[in-house]
Amino acid sequence: MTAPRPPLRPLDEALAEVLSQVRPLAHTQRVRTFDADGRVLAQDVVSLLQVPPQDNSSMDGYAVRVAEVAQAVASGQPLPVSQRIPAGAAAAPLAPASVARIFTGAPVPEGADAIVMQEDAEPAGEGAVRLLKVPAPGEWIRRSGEDVHRGATILRAGDRLGAAALGLAAGVGMAELEVAARPRVTLFSTGDELVMPGDVPPEQMKPGTIYNSNRFFLRSLLLRLGCEVSDRGIVPDRRDATLEALARAAETSDLILTSGGVSVGEEDHIKPAVQQLGRLDLWQIAMKPGKPFAFGRVGDSHFIGLPGNPVSSFVTFLLLVRPFLLRLQGAQAVQPVAMQLPAHFEWPRADKRREFLRVRRNAQGGLDLFPNQSSGVLTSVAWGDGLVDVAPGRTVTRGELVPFLNFAELLA
Repeated sequence: MTAPRPPLRPLDEALAEVLSQVRPLAHTQRVRTFDADGRVLAQDVVSLLQVPPQDNSSMDGYAVRVAEVAQAVASGQPLPVSQRIPAGAAAAPLAPASVARIFTGAPVPEGADAIVMQEDAEPAGEGAVRLLKVPAPGEWIRRSGEDVHRGATILRAGDRLGAAALGLAAGVGMAELEVAARPRVTLFSTGDELVMPGDVPPEQMKPGTIYNSNRFFLRSLLLRLGCEVSDRGIVPDRRDATLEALARAAETSDLILTSGGVSVGEEDHIKPAVQQLGRLDLWQIAMKPGKPFAFGRVGDSHFIGLPGNPVSSFVTFLLLVRPFLLRLQGAQAVQPVAMQLPAHFEWPRADKRREFLRVRRNAQGGLDLFPNQSSGVLTSVAWGDGLVDVAPGRTVTRGELVPFLNFAELLA
């Protein structure tokens, strides 16, 4: 008698279990701040100085004492220019009853308490200027430390570094940063039906064969997440070949990632091979696309097996593998934040599984649906710029606000 199939696992439950098995990599690297884009910070960054280091002007104009200029503005009386302060120069104290010519970023002289923009002043002969308005105290002055205070933690361990973070680190003098090591990932595909582009021209493809598209987008996604990728190509549909590929990969990998062969057919050798060499949790996840998903260990390496259908493989990578790899690097924020956008389509067919529809934003601020949502239609992902997350048993009506997961965040 055939044993009953276990129930489908909810996606959130499967993700929580995957993340519970992750221990961030123990080793770190010190890299140039120039080269740290996309890396995960392994150590807090604490500022040893104020940013800006002193009060400075945010405009080209004139540094003044507000109390001294009100009468001059009312009477139209010119004031002498007592000094010129370009950015990077030291400023002398402001002489009484005078103004200082000052430029953007230059230090505000002692005694000055506002800046008059040059547009609100006019020349009044050699070495003098006529002010046309009375500034408010503090106007156009950037205060010392208004960006960063000395001793402040500006970036925290677990932050994934982007362009702004790198600029912030450089602004407090960090030429190098301590970051998590790159995860070592071995990638291979299984399936005798797979052919590499370039090996066989399209007109000579045998019946039943397909080009291996998964290998290309999975490698790209891994590189975007800061991984060192060892691409082992296509493994034949044989138990001995699968065992050899897994054993070799386990010697040098933090993660072994495969595509295809994670179902229970006679030619699906991944499951028994992983079980022979380590342990395996093989789940049927209640999501569409992307039901088959395998997670376990081979030796000291983590193992993840993705489904072979390209859209299923793509979506399960974004929703399960991506957070796993970010957590492996010590990242704290590993899950995307959904935006609520209006659906400019209808989805009347409720499914028992949680569905991820490929959509694209339109000029009206809504979401258009790709017409073919099959798990084999990779065009839907290339066309779309995100996914709509449809809860089990739910339909979508036109105009309804729906959770939108942006590829710009998921693919960063």
